[in-house]
Amino acid sequence: MLSGAKLMELGETFLNWVYSSVNLLHVRAVGRSDTLHYVWSSIGAPTVLLIYTRSERSALRVNWAKLLSASPAGAIWIEPPGSVVYATAVVFTKVFEYNGANASALSKGQEEPFYPPYDLAGFSWQSANHTVNRTALTAQFQGVDTSDPGGAFRNGTISFQVRGPSPPGRPGRPPLPRLLHTANSSKVEFIMDKVAPRGNSSRFMLEVVTVEEKGGGHKRLQSVRSIDDEYTPTIFEMAQLVSGPRNDSIGPNFFQWKTTAYGSRDASRENAIRCRYSPLQTANRTLPGPSIAHAYFGEGLGRSHSVAAINISFGGEDGEVYAEKGYLSWSALLGFGTPPEDAFSPLVMAIVAVGLGTPVVLLLAGGLVVLFARRKHQSQYEPIN
Repeated sequence: MLSGAKLMELGETFLNWVYSSVNLLHVRAVGRSDTLHYVWSSIGAPTVLLIYTRSERSALRVNWAKLLSASPAGAIWIEPPGSVVYATAVVFTKVFEYNGANASALSKGQEEPFYPPYDLAGFSWQSANHTVNRTALTAQFQGVDTSDPGGAFRNGTISFQVRGPSPPGRPGRPPLPRLLHTANSSKVEFIMDKVAPRGNSSRFMLEVVTVEEKGGGHKRLQSVRSIDDEYTPTIFEMAQLVSGPRNDSIGPNFFQWKTTAYGSRDASRENAIRCRYSPLQTANRTLPGPSIAHAYFGEGLGRSHSVAAINISFGGEDGEVYAEKGYLSWSALLGFGTPPEDAFSPLVMAIVAVGLGTPVVLLLAGGLVVLFARRKHQSQYEPIN
C-alpha cells in the first residue's frame, strides 16, 4: 500500500484531565508519497478512523470545541483536503449479554434470551495517558458502565487495547491468536475483565459497525479456511470483512479476526472460547452517535456512506470459560490493502510431503521388487529350440 520506505510514528494524543472520557490517539504510517492515518478515540462509541492520503505531509486537524459539542460534524479533517483518497471507520457500539442455555433461540433470530445491552457510547472511559507507549505505538482505553443498576461493573471493566502499524510478520512473540501483521494494518484487542454476568449461563456478543464511502463498495464477509493451525492451535478459520473493488490503485480495506477468543491473559488453547459471527447486516443500517466517525464524515453520514454491522459472539452451549475465569480477550486486525493470509508453515509442508511422498516411495519400491522377482523367475527356464 504505502510507497517506499515507511515511518511509523505516534502523531498526537489528546487527553483532557477534566473530562476523563476524552481520549484521542493519532498514529501515522508515512511512505515516500503517501500516508496512512489511524485515529482512535473513546469519545462516544470507541472508534477507529482509517484515512489514506496521497501525500507524505498530510496532517490531522481537530476543532476540539466542536468535537466535544453536541454537534461534532466537521470537527476532524485532514490537510490538505485534496490529499485524501479514501477513508473508512470501524465503530464498536454495543456489548450484548444473552442466556447461553437457550443459544438455539439466538441462532433462530429470537430475542428472548437477551438482557439489556451495554451501550459503549454511554461508558465512562479512563484517561489513556498512562497506557500510551510511544515506542510500541500502543494504548488502552478502559471504561465502565456508569448506569449500572445491577452492579456488573462494580469490579469489572471493558477495554480496547490498540496497537499501531508494525513491521510485517508477527512482532516479537505475540500471544494467541498470533495474527499476521502487515505494514498497513493495526491491531485492536477487546477485553472484558471481571464484568459480572447477569445469569448463570451468560454469553457475550460485540456489535461492530463499519462505515464506507459510497465509492468504496459494500463490505463483503468472507471465511478463509486452512488445514494449518500452527500459529493458532485448533483454529482453522479466519473471518474478514473486505471492501468492494475501487476504481483506483489503493486496493481494499479489511477487518480480520480468527474465530476464537481466550479466557486468560496467558492465552492458550486450554482457555480458548468459541467465537461465532452473524451474517453481515447492510439493509437500513444507521450509525448511532456520537463518535469520531460523525466528526469526520459529517452530517450526511447515513445518506452518503454505506453502513454495515456484524455481531461477534463468544462462547456456545459448551463454553463456561468466562464464568470460571471472569476474563475474555478477542483480537482483530484492520487496515488497507489485501488482507494478510497465513502461508503453510514449514512443519505442515514437511508433514504433507511425508504423507504424500511415503506412499509414492513405497509404490516405486514395490514395483521394483516385483519387476526384479519376475526377471529372476524367468531366468530359471532354458530357451526351447
